[in-house]
Amino acid sequence: MRLFRRRRDRQARRAARPVEDVDLDSLLSLVADTLGYSCAFSADGGTLTLSDSGERTVRHVVRLAGLRAEARRRSREDWPVLVSEHLSHVLATAGEPFDACDLDQVRPLLRTRLQPADDLAGAVVGRHLSADLVEVLTVGYGEAARPLRPEEVGCWPVTAAQALEEAVGNAAGDGRLSADAIDLGGATALRLSGATAGAAAHLRRLDDYLRVPADGVLVALPSRSEMIVHPVEGIEVVRAIERLRLFAQRECDLRADGLSPQVYWWHEDRLTLIRADLVSQDGQIRLVVAPPKAFARVLASLATRPEGGPGG
Repeated sequence: MRLFRRRRDRQARRAARPVEDVDLDSLLSLVADTLGYSCAFSADGGTLTLSDSGERTVRHVVRLAGLRAEARRRSREDWPVLVSEHLSHVLATAGEPFDACDLDQVRPLLRTRLQPADDLAGAVVGRHLSADLVEVLTVGYGEAARPLRPEEVGCWPVTAAQALEEAVGNAAGDGRLSADAIDLGGATALRLSGATAGAAAHLRRLDDYLRVPADGVLVALPSRSEMIVHPVEGIEVVRAIERLRLFAQRECDLRADGLSPQVYWWHEDRLTLIRADLVSQDGQIRLVVAPPKAFARVLASLATRPEGGPGG
């Protein structure tokens, strides 16, 4: 009698698990099998151990908290791809000297890296720094740093936004950028460059390099390791946009790590694209600038402001 009661108690505990978790576990088992691994779940469902069937058994422990959280945010139709990508990613990164799901281990290794939004492939953790540039959360050393997946960050006791802020701080703390004045042919700018790919992390610390006027600065980001800035202080900023755009295009085309040929406006901790396109017309190449409304208002104010007058 007691034996049957214990069995019913165990069945009741199993039945009490959310249906979504049970279905996800079934899918994990199926995908693991197709990858050539047997799997065993921990009693609390928090981890999954993958074991291959080779002569030398290799085991991989997979933390599931982040995967379960990500699955709850997605429709069930997305689950097969999510699970397949996650387990494939776990196997592909098995040789890393850290566990990306352990925040205490990877916290010093967090950085951000700018990527064009159109170049993003797969699921990554990041945020738009501008309409066309995404600040991606990475982990690792130097050039070997890689983007983090939502299922990995989902295991941490902090939000993705908090992790990104820590990563920006780490990148900015890697060292001060070198600053050199450059002549762009009628417009003077400041080139800020560094040894790492996190130059944009210093946007929030521009006051350390130059006096930032109330109307902000123009920014070009031809590569991840440098940015070119020009203060928005007078109507000559119109010429600076043209010169910066042409400079950024040339630098971006010459570099293997070219990032963006565009010009941006950094103002009130926001980076806004100032679209400027090179257009062929009547056999000539012209630059057509389409400033965002907020920046157009700044230009209108600069046009009526006394020469050398203070910004608003």
